[in-house]
Amino acid sequence: MADADSETAPGAAPGGVIDLNADLAEGFGRWRLTDDEALLSVVTSANVACGFHAGDPATMRRVCEVAAERGVRIGAQVSYRDLAGFGRRAMDVPPDELAAEVAYQIGALEVFARAAGTAVTYVKPHGALYNRAVHDAEQAAAVVEGVRLAGGLPVLGLPGSRLLAAAAREGLGAVAEAFADRAYTAGGTLVPRREPGAVLESADAVVARSVGIARDGRVPAITGETVPVVARSLCVHGDTPGAARLAARVRQSLEAAGLRVAAFS
Repeated sequence: MADADSETAPGAAPGGVIDLNADLAEGFGRWRLTDDEALLSVVTSANVACGFHAGDPATMRRVCEVAAERGVRIGAQVSYRDLAGFGRRAMDVPPDELAAEVAYQIGALEVFARAAGTAVTYVKPHGALYNRAVHDAEQAAAVVEGVRLAGGLPVLGLPGSRLLAAAAREGLGAVAEAFADRAYTAGGTLVPRREPGAVLESADAVVARSVGIARDGRVPAITGETVPVVARSLCVHGDTPGAARLAARVRQSLEAAGLRVAAFS
């Protein structure tokens, strides 16, 4: 087993420390998708939906309160304005409008975080906005402008993305993440959800992939190649069936592999 600090694994978690994040507050009114209580007992960072793809005010407040009680960092998961499509539909939003909407979402969550005695400590785009900002420099810059308007926070995104490049140019923290339960292309990007095999269904595969990413800095592509991946944070999607149990297994396996699971922010 390779050591977490090994020079032969340049993409491995720096210092053998990895953050574990999940998407939370993904409900609206009486409808709930994520098991927020259970996930907040496992993860170190919570990507909280801010109302544009999911997350009503009462849900946002409740998740912030529980996160604060358990010492989990709170991140604003910003999205296109797309409740009906869960933020996963492609949209064309003018940059000025998108920047304002990103800032608006962060500000709304910050109210509840402060009321709970904590603060929003990072920002992560969701769904279609996340994927668009990987390649689209204009949309990526608009997201970063929104983060800057809201005071400037670290941005969580895909390694090599236009989003992280834009964040770095503006002097914001640019934090690379990887996905435990998503398939990768040979180019190191995520396989689109509409394609077969885009989401890993085997819990054993998700656990093995998590350790491979964090310890070795590598992930198998859907086409069979081994792809280098750099990650300071590892995402387990909160809307995956049995997500809380899966996240607990991932965390246990990371720790058994000699890694320390701790928040980056």
